[in-house]
Amino acid sequence: MSGHHRTIAVAVSLTLAGAGLGLAQPLVAKRAVDGAPGSTGVWLLLGVLVLLFLAEAVVNACGRYLLERMGERVVLGLRRTMVDRLLRLRVGVYDDHRVGDLVSRVTTDTTLVRDVMSQGVVDLLTGALTAVGALALMLWLDPVLVLLVALTVAVAAAVVATLLRGIRAASENAQSAVGALAADLERALGAIRLVRANRAEQREAQRVGTQVDAACAAGVRTAKLASVMAPAVELAVQGSFLLVFVIGGMRVAGHASSPGDLVAFLLYASYLVVPLSSMFQAVGLLQKGMGSLQRIEEIRALPVEQDVPRAAVHPVAAGSALEFCDVHFGYSERPVLRGVSFTVAPRSTVALVGRSGAGKSTVFALAARFYEPARGAVLLGGQPAGARSLDDWRSRIALVDQNVHVMHGTLWENLTYAAPDADPAEVERVVELANLGEVVRRLPDGLHSCAGERGGALSAGERQRVAIARALLARPSLLLLDEPTSHLDPLNEALQAEVVANVAAECAVLMIAHRLSTVRHADEIVVLDDGQVVAAGDHDGLLETCPLYRRLAVPGTATGRPPGKLGELRL
Repeated sequence: MSGHHRTIAVAVSLTLAGAGLGLAQPLVAKRAVDGAPGSTGVWLLLGVLVLLFLAEAVVNACGRYLLERMGERVVLGLRRTMVDRLLRLRVGVYDDHRVGDLVSRVTTDTTLVRDVMSQGVVDLLTGALTAVGALALMLWLDPVLVLLVALTVAVAAAVVATLLRGIRAASENAQSAVGALAADLERALGAIRLVRANRAEQREAQRVGTQVDAACAAGVRTAKLASVMAPAVELAVQGSFLLVFVIGGMRVAGHASSPGDLVAFLLYASYLVVPLSSMFQAVGLLQKGMGSLQRIEEIRALPVEQDVPRAAVHPVAAGSALEFCDVHFGYSERPVLRGVSFTVAPRSTVALVGRSGAGKSTVFALAARFYEPARGAVLLGGQPAGARSLDDWRSRIALVDQNVHVMHGTLWENLTYAAPDADPAEVERVVELANLGEVVRRLPDGLHSCAGERGGALSAGERQRVAIARALLARPSLLLLDEPTSHLDPLNEALQAEVVANVAAECAVLMIAHRLSTVRHADEIVVLDDGQVVAAGDHDGLLETCPLYRRLAVPGTATGRPPGKLGELRL
């Protein structure tokens, strides 16, 4: 609500003015009924009544518009804050939460909060003001009838109060079910080719359908409670109206009050119908909104990366692009790296090899500072993490993951993602360097062709080359390559090896390698096993000194057969 105080003050003032205009109408009607029939004064009062009605409609419309606009802007700020926070969460948080559920909190939950702001608060405020004013004037007209109305309303309020807690709990369950539904649907659609290839459409439909059923069940429970609340309010209002009509008529017949008093009182009683109904419904909506607000607050409580500006640090003459110094790290107390140390020299190529689960991908995650080591230090350009902000650190590295990310948009937008102001000539340079020229010329609109959802318009190898070109365009001092030839045919594999060699002339390269053709030309090979560096050196030297590397690189070594032709690393 911060920053909207002036709008709220104006809207409340208009709402108060509209309520006052509405409350004045029964008094004018009372005087018209009690006046002499056909007199000039009666017609004048009728004219005033029409003007009051029109003025009330205009003022209320303006007040409601301001409050609803404020609600939209409050939710706008809330969504922007949530989106910014979701994009800055610590990487480990994404491992513990489903993306579809997080998206649901930004869309579905904030929509319900918007409804609370634009409808619930407005109806509650307007209804409360109108009801208080109407009851005060009714008390002035006939205290006896007011007691009857208060009794019936109190009964309805007691019934509603017992239902509100259940409505909030049911609403929270419904919103959680919708979040789970979004997560499961995103899971299936994100892997639709896998689903189709394995004929799993029916199984995924059943899986998502389970969440649909859960959302439906929670919604039905909410509707059940709301359906009990609505008749209770309606019966109370209608019952009080009938009591006023019958008992008020008897009091007029006994000359205890005038016909004008009864007409005014009945009008005020009718004025209570809509405000009271709106108030009870608004309270129910507020309870639903509290459930959504709780889910939103959970997002705001999740930890984000802290990119604290650092003091200027002079470069350290360390002679290394990247250095791991006795690094220890684990996920959820499960140790992965245990005392890893190695160095990547500037403009050199270092290959990480090892069996699956040895910790190669974790090394990349720490190098990119997606995580911080539990012990030890990671240095970039001779400086530790404490000497550089996250933004500065990541501006000096580029990452090409094996699971290449190509976003929906044009090829140009994907290539310039890290350097949106790149010069066209520089883009052309990295296109040729990554062997993408033929692909660009084949596409109907060249660099402005759409890459498709998740890069579906490109082959796997083409997507990987796009990622490499994108990384090179940022001119990093360190390039992290996760198996750069995994999706390439032999011809393009040889070309890619040439690309890597060209890149090493511009920056340091640290790559996870599965193919021997990639590894054997590296300046240094680091062998990881069970989270530890067991050997380091060049290809020929490791074949002689490292049994694990020999088993990985030379088929048949593990079985005792004589070495055959060098092939792929068996990881």
